[in-house]
Amino acid sequence: MVKVVARNRRARHDYEILDTYEAGLVLTGAEVKSLRAGRASLTEAYAAPEGEEIFLYNLHISRYDKNTTAPVDTRRPRKLLLHRREIRRIARAVAQKGVTLIALKIYFSKGYAKIEIALARGKRKYDKRETIRELDEAKQSWER
Repeated sequence: MVKVVARNRRARHDYEILDTYEAGLVLTGAEVKSLRAGRASLTEAYAAPEGEEIFLYNLHISRYDKNTTAPVDTRRPRKLLLHRREIRRIARAVAQKGVTLIALKIYFSKGYAKIEIALARGKRKYDKRETIRELDEAKQSWER
C-alpha cells in the first residue's frame, strides 16, 4: 500500500518530464514522524549530484511537535538512496544544459519513505500555453 504524503503539483506544469526514478531518503526519526503526519512541502525541492551521491535540497519537513531533542533544520540537504548506475546515469543527464532533477512526490511504500524524482527540462511560456490549451480541449471533449 502506498500513502502519498506530498506532491509537487506545479512540476508537470513548469517542466517537461524526461525520466522518473524512485529513491529512498535518509531521515531522522522525528522527520519520519512528521512525514507520517503529512507535514512536508515539495514546492522548491530539487536534487543535485555531488561526487558519487545525490542530495535533495529545499525539501521542507516541519518540526515534529513532540520532539524534545535539539531543533532540526527543516530544509537541510538529505541524501537520496539510489543504485550506483542510476546515480551515474542521472549525473550524466544533469550535466547537459537545461536538464535538472526535481522532486515530484513523497510517499510511504511498505513502511519506507520514498521520493519520486524526475529528470526535467524547463518549459518556456509558449509550451505552458500549449499544455493549457490541450487540457482545455480534453475537458471540452469529456463534457460532450
